[in-house]
Amino acid sequence: MNRKYTTVITLAVAALAAGNALAADQAVGKTRAQVQAELLEAQRTGDIVDAGTGQKLNELYPNSYPAKAVVQSKTRAQVQAELLEARRTGDIVEGETSQKLNQLYPNRYPAKAVVQGKTRAEVNAELREARRTGDVIEGETSQKLNQIYPNRYPTKG
Repeated sequence: MNRKYTTVITLAVAALAAGNALAADQAVGKTRAQVQAELLEAQRTGDIVDAGTGQKLNELYPNSYPAKAVVQSKTRAQVQAELLEARRTGDIVEGETSQKLNQLYPNRYPAKAVVQGKTRAEVNAELREARRTGDVIEGETSQKLNQIYPNRYPTKG
């Protein structure tokens, strides 16, 4: 019984930590309507965690919820091509050390190309242009200023 509670608590803490990590990735917060729509969708599909078991409702009661469509994002050939490229560049994790092979043995693999960043002057020029054209995000609505006030900014031609 004690082990069951430990497992449930561990899953709950992991879910909270994962939720915070996912929320930190977003540059802009969601609106109330978006959150409500997500909640309704989660309730409809059973993507809500059961408090007693720590499993999603659609896993506990699969017949009560619609089946999720399986989406194949890559073909077998694409996956094999990625694997060959990873082997060639050493982007494969070595089991014992959990480091990539190109980190353990850098002399065995080609060096990665260094991408040149922008200069301070280039960044400042981009900022001036964004302000001039209204391509700056407004904080409360998360929309660009040229979308909120289209008459204040020149149209892109």
